[in-house]
Formats: sequence, C-alpha cells, structure tokens
Amino acid sequence: MSRELWAATADNLLLSLRPWASPDHARIDLPGPASAYGPDSDSLEAFARSFLLAAIRLRGENGVDPHGLAEWYADGLRVGTDPQSPHRWPRPDELGQAKVEACSIALGLHLSRPWLWDKLADRDREQLVAWLATVVGEEYPPINWVWFQIVVETFLKSVGGPWSMADIESGLAVHESLYRGNGWYADGPERAYDHYNGWALHVYPLLWATMEPGLCDPQRETLWRERLNEYLQTAVHLIGANGSPLAQGRSLTYRFAAAAPFWVGAITGATDLPPGLLRRAASGMLGHFLDRGVPDERGLLNLGWYGEWPAMAQSYSGPGSPYWAVKGMLGLTLPAEHPVWADAELPLPVETGDFELTLPEPGWLVNGTSDDGIVRIVNHGTDHSNPGDERADSPLYARLGYSTHTMPSMAAGAWDQALENSVAIVHPELGPSHRNGFTARPYGISITEAHWVKTDEDDGPEHGSGRAGSVAKGPRLILGSLLHGGQEVRAVRVDPAAELDPSWTLEISGWPITGDDAPAGSMEAGQAVVEGNDLHSSVSGFGQAGIRRLVNAGPTGSHTAIPLVTTTPHPGETYAAVVTLAGTAKTPPKVDVHPDGTVVAHWPDGTTSSLVLKG
Repeated sequence: MSRELWAATADNLLLSLRPWASPDHARIDLPGPASAYGPDSDSLEAFARSFLLAAIRLRGENGVDPHGLAEWYADGLRVGTDPQSPHRWPRPDELGQAKVEACSIALGLHLSRPWLWDKLADRDREQLVAWLATVVGEEYPPINWVWFQIVVETFLKSVGGPWSMADIESGLAVHESLYRGNGWYADGPERAYDHYNGWALHVYPLLWATMEPGLCDPQRETLWRERLNEYLQTAVHLIGANGSPLAQGRSLTYRFAAAAPFWVGAITGATDLPPGLLRRAASGMLGHFLDRGVPDERGLLNLGWYGEWPAMAQSYSGPGSPYWAVKGMLGLTLPAEHPVWADAELPLPVETGDFELTLPEPGWLVNGTSDDGIVRIVNHGTDHSNPGDERADSPLYARLGYSTHTMPSMAAGAWDQALENSVAIVHPELGPSHRNGFTARPYGISITEAHWVKTDEDDGPEHGSGRAGSVAKGPRLILGSLLHGGQEVRAVRVDPAAELDPSWTLEISGWPITGDDAPAGSMEAGQAVVEGNDLHSSVSGFGQAGIRRLVNAGPTGSHTAIPLVTTTPHPGETYAAVVTLAGTAKTPPKVDVHPDGTVVAHWPDGTTSSLVLKG
C-alpha cells in the first residue's frame, strides 16, 4: 500500500467527521451508544483522537494543508478550552477520561506546533495551558495511563506552562515496574498482556524522548530502543497473512492501532526489521480492515471489528473511542522518500514459512503456517488477573487459544462462559468452569482450580478483567499443550484427590468458526468438525463429540460453531484431544497418554514432542 493511499484514507477519516461536528468544531457527536462516562466525554474523545490524526497529517506534509485542518481544529481547541463556552470540555481534574484525551491533544499540539500552536492568539494558548495544566499533581492508575500525564506535562514544560518533575519521575517508575522482559510489558500489576504493550507502552516512551531536549536520560532512551527492537521481532510474527492483528485483549475496536509500534520503529530507527517489512506489517493491518468495510458507509470508524458490534467494546468505549486507531497512522509523519515508504514491501514471517515460538512473558506458544497464513497462540500465561483470583474468565484474555483468523465468542448473556478454546468441567446448572487465576508453569502448562462464578451479582464496569460473584469450587486441573503445524494436543490431568460430582462432565472445546451463514458441521465418535470461511476447526480424542452453535455471538458474523468433545472425568486420569485450526483438514498426530501424566505426540511429519502433567 502506497503512502498516497494511506494519506487518502486518513483524510477521508477526518473529513467524514465534519458532518457530526458542532458549528464551532468543539464537539464531535458521533452516532452510537454512549460510554459509561457520557456524551460530553465521548464528544471530547472523538475530537482529541481525530486531532492527533490531523496533526500527523500536518507534520508529514510539512504544513501543506489543503483541507484546512489546522484552522478547523484550532477553532475547536479555542472553544473547548474556554471556561465560558457552553461547549467547553470537561477538564482532566473533573473527568478521568479527559486525562486520556489530554494526551492526544498535547501530542497533537507538539507534532503540529509550527502550523497550529505557534499561530494561535496568546489568549487561546493561555486557555489551552490552563486546561491541560489540571493534570499536574493528579493521580493516575499504574497502567499505560501514566504516559498521558508524562506527555501532557512535557508539552506544558516546552511552552512555559506548569509541570512537575515529580509527576514525570513517578510515571517513569511505574512504566519501569511494568516491564517483564524480552520486549514485553504488562499493562498493570495483573497478567494483562495485550496490544497495549505495543500501541501504548512502546509508542509513548520513544515519542516522548523527542519532545523536550535534555529531559529524557539518554541511557533510558537507549534501553527503550532495545526493548522496542526485541518486541517487534516477536510482534511481526503475530500478524496473519490476511493482515489481521491477533484478535486478543481489550480495546480491539482500535483495530489498526496495532500498527503503531512498527511505525515508531521506522520513525526512530530502533529496530532491526527492514523498512519494507515494517510497511508490510502496518499496511497489512490497515488493508485488512479496508477490505472488510472499514470505515463504514458513512466514512466512520464504528464500535466493532468489521461492521458495527458495540457488544465487543468495554464500558469505557464510546462512539469516539475507535479513533485511537489513528496511532496506527504515525507513519504518515514520515516523508515519501523515507525508506519505509520508498522500499519494496517484504513478506511477513507467516508468508515465508512455518514457525513456532515460545513467549515466556505472556505465556504463549505461537505457531504460524504459511499454507493458510494463520497465526495461532496457545495461552498458558495471560488472564488479566493474578494467581488465585476467583473471578470468571475474560473471553479476551483467559481462553486457551487466540488467532488472526478467529474471534472469541461473546454471546449476549453468556459473555462470562468459557464457550470455546477451553478445558472445563461442565456443571449441569452453572455451565463450563473458569480457569481464571491459574498458576502458570513453563512452558505450555498451567494449573487451574476450576470454579464457577455467579456473575449476575456483578454490575460494575467492564474494563477487561473477568466478572466477580459468588464462587462454587470444582476440581484442580493440570492443563498442557503441544503445538505443531496448525494442530494442538490439548491435555488435562484431573487431580487424584479431586471429589467429582457424577453429574459433571469434562469438556475440551476448539476454535470458533463464524460467518453470516451457519458453518457446516459433522460429528463422528470422538470427533467434531466445523467448516466455514475457508477454515477447518476440529477436535478429536475421547468420549462424545458435539458442536456448540451460537447466534450473534461475535463481531465477525451472525453464526458461530465450535467443535467439542466430552467425557466423564475420573480422579487422577489424564485426557488428551487434538485441536485443529487450519485452512484445510490435516492428518492428526498419534497421541500416547501414560498413567504418570506424560503425553507424547507423534506428528505427521515424523517429529515427536512430549509434556508431563504434574503439580
């Protein structure tokens, strides 16, 4: 994809917002359900996030401005920060979400400074400083949010406004506390590994390091550059040949924001990946959505993945939230002659051959297959929680598998049920058990205290973690995975001391296949198969085979089908099934299960792998 196409897409996104703006441009009131913070917050969000894109365009075109972006947004900045205006924005000290949006405004003012800030009247600059300055001394949660305060106060310092070195140092200390190794950050003290690692915790530090000369310690910047390089070496393997980012974690409605760390690698040079591969990664993501109806017929980024599907959003997301996708357009700050635009695109890792990776920080086994372009992860380390937590599973974090070609099921009324990619004890009344709060073991093994949660008792906001409620406890399960060539041997050993109710069943469910029409399915003894959208999902192994069918359970289609197998569990027994996600059917491996919990997979290509389920 050329820079011209990227630029045209960006301009279309900006111009399509104007019909929804107030005459003074301070409000952009988009259609769609409001966030938990209300329409004033949502309006500010749409303005601030789109303003960042306008600033990216001004920066990349060296101020050439055929659409009058600088003047249009200057009007909104002037009115939104005017305390006497009926359209004034809520300040960061009045509304938590405004702390987030203040960062986009400050970063946008920094990027577009010669063409916007420098041309504002003194009174307008004073208003902006006064509005932004309400972040000074404020408390921020110990997650990626600390960067919002750091960026705003650094911009304020650069224009002679109030700022606090203590705030900045405090935020930097939090950031360092989130680092887990090999380029991976957790977004907070929980096992919250997701796209925020890339589009926030790697992007903001290196952009901030350029904002105010002398403020960033050179050794600290060097360390961040090394970490970004390490992360991108991994992240480039998590993109499917279809261009899709991994469908895992919260805020997925930000879509191609996942391209942001690749562009920061190009902007800073802090990566060993060649420019043509950086562009292929970023362009693949944007192209994936452009080819699937994004933006919509109104030119808007709606709450959804392809089409509009607000149920996938967290409670903090309103109609303006999806415009955080604009961070995935940071490459437009670079001129056409930069190698990232001028060099030929290079193929992604999944387009050049099969691969397998082990990522110890998030606890993922990663497998990519070039014949179908699918990247899969098997998850034994991430749940947006901590060991021992007895909340319900988050479908976006605690599932055993995520991929670039499937979407976790999020059925209305069953969001908290482990309906796919799970090993669960099924209670006749409470449904499948949860694994949230499991104990991770290296590598590809986790130990869970199976439990059920009455989540209807929890009416709090949804920010990514599982729901709380009264807990009923089940048996201890030791789970393990062997991954190879698009297939997984998924094994479970039931605790020998477990007390099992005879009404309980053990279920291993596979990958969800979703489409506008009901996917085809078939069952034999011990095997269930689902076909659809050029994808083959199957589970084979033991007991009874079945297919779980859901309606309106996700943002990629109306019908979802999930293969599964079930049996009656017994204490001390080990069970194994072959779980497949591929473009076509594959010959399953031969699996040996030994009484001591050893599981051996003999793969069709002649290789062998094994694991031992203990603990």
